[in-house]
Amino acid sequence: MSRKLLRRETHDRTAILTLDRPDSRNALNGFLLQELIVAMAAADQDDAVDAIVLTGADPVFCAGIDLKAIAAQDPYLMRLVGAASHAPWPATTKPVIGAINGSAITGGLEVALHCDFLIASERATFADTHARVGVLPCWGMTVLLPAAVGRRTAIRMSMTGEPLDAETAHAAGLVTEVVEHVDLIPAALSVGAQISRSHTLAARTLLASYRRADRAIRDSGYDVESHTAQNWNTVTHADATRPPSTPG
Repeated sequence: MSRKLLRRETHDRTAILTLDRPDSRNALNGFLLQELIVAMAAADQDDAVDAIVLTGADPVFCAGIDLKAIAAQDPYLMRLVGAASHAPWPATTKPVIGAINGSAITGGLEVALHCDFLIASERATFADTHARVGVLPCWGMTVLLPAAVGRRTAIRMSMTGEPLDAETAHAAGLVTEVVEHVDLIPAALSVGAQISRSHTLAARTLLASYRRADRAIRDSGYDVESHTAQNWNTVTHADATRPPSTPG
C-alpha cells in the first residue's frame, strides 16, 4: 500500500487525524486501521500536542469495517478487530475529539463513541447496522451507545438500523454541539485551544480518572459483548457479510 490512508496535520497544539479513504466511504481495512493506531500513538507521544481531533474525508466520517476485507479474511484486520482492548486504538493520555463530518455507521459509530466527546457537522448522521449485515460489535457498541443515548434509543437503533440526524443526536446527548459543515474543524480546533490552556498534568490526570471510573463501571459489559461476538464468529454464517434479500 503506497498511498497513505490517513492524513495528519497539526494546528497550534492540536493534531488533526483524517481518515482518507473517501472512495470506500472511509471504511476500515487492515491498512487504514493500522495507520490509525500508529497515528494515535504518535500524536499521544508528541510533546507539542495537547488534544487530538479525529475526522473523515468528506462526505463520510466512517462507514465502519470494510466488509470486502472481512470477506477476504484480511488477517491483519481480523486480528485488530478481535483485539482484547475492546477499542479501535490503544488508550491515549490526551483527549480525543470526534469531528463528525458525515455518516458514522456501525463500526464507524463505534469509532466515534471511543472519542472522548463529539462535535457534529449539520450533515452528520449516526447508525448501527450490525444486525442488518450479519456481524456483531466488538468495540463496545452495546456498552457505549446506551451510555450516550439511553438504553431504549440504543436498542431501537441497533434493532432497526435507523439513523439519528445531527440535531437528534445532540438532543439525545451523543454529541456536544452541532455546527455548520464549514465550521466543523474550526470548532474542534477552538475546543483544542481551550484544552491547551488547562494545566497539562491536571487535565491528563483528570481525563485518566474519568476513564478509570468508566472502565470500572463498564468492564463487565465489554466482557459480555466480547464473549457474544466470539461465540458468533465461531459459527459459519454463509451470508454473514451480505444484507438480507428483499422480498418480492
